[in-house]
Amino acid sequence: MLLFFALPAYSAIESDDFTDESKRLRFYQLTRELRCPKCQNQDIADSNAPIAADLRREIRRLLDEGQSNEQITAHMVSRYGEFVRYKPALNRHTWLLWFGPALLLLLGSAVLGALIIRRKPAPPQSTALSAAEQARLTALLKGTTDA
Repeated sequence: MLLFFALPAYSAIESDDFTDESKRLRFYQLTRELRCPKCQNQDIADSNAPIAADLRREIRRLLDEGQSNEQITAHMVSRYGEFVRYKPALNRHTWLLWFGPALLLLLGSAVLGALIIRRKPAPPQSTALSAAEQARLTALLKGTTDA
């Protein structure tokens, strides 16, 4: 149990001493918004991969140079591609990513609606027996088969 609670002490972000609190917050925000190219489903703040450490150092260097968050993100995207962003920009290459789930939901709703509309109601089934069927049933229950 103690080991479980000690895990946050081994976080991947290096303990850099920032001279400015706003830089520290920007660093934290940027490392949460960018994906590790090796881990693929982890941000670079949580990744222990060597490339994530390199990216954190690169972000720190760019922050020290005075670049804005947009410039830093653009630099990372130009170097690693749009994949490095958790929230890719809306453009002609990513429109399906943004609108694909809504399109699938609409398409599924249309197909379901069409199936419901086209479904024919089942014909009513009669539970009453004809006179001949009733006579045969009575004969079967009595044990005779002369009907």
